[in-house]
Amino acid sequence: QVQLVESGGGSVQSGGSLRLSCGVSGILMMNMYCMAWLRQGPGKEREGVATIGRDGSTTYADFVKGRFTISRDVAKGMVYLVMNSLKPEDTAMYYCAASYGYCSGSSFPYRGRGTQVTVSS
Repeated sequence: QVQLVESGGGSVQSGGSLRLSCGVSGILMMNMYCMAWLRQGPGKEREGVATIGRDGSTTYADFVKGRFTISRDVAKGMVYLVMNSLKPEDTAMYYCAASYGYCSGSSFPYRGRGTQVTVSS
């Protein structure tokens, strides 16, 4: 059974930084999966933030490019999201997600419960 557990959220002021972590279990070969961070802000639909593919390639939503960095440690079963220069509009519940295979077109059927990030102005 695939389980994803997020941690590292919190409250920060605008311009601050946070590092989110995602512990992955139930996946024997994490490098066969596309891993991602999604988020859902208050009153908004869930949206993709960043992905890291089977080959380690990364993609970012335009609204986080240059500020957020996704990475993974396959040996430790961890996925990270470093968030710098945070803005109030980054306030959201952040979810770790996984999908077997390639990132393109994935619906990410495996998702954690989320960790809250709140950015104050």
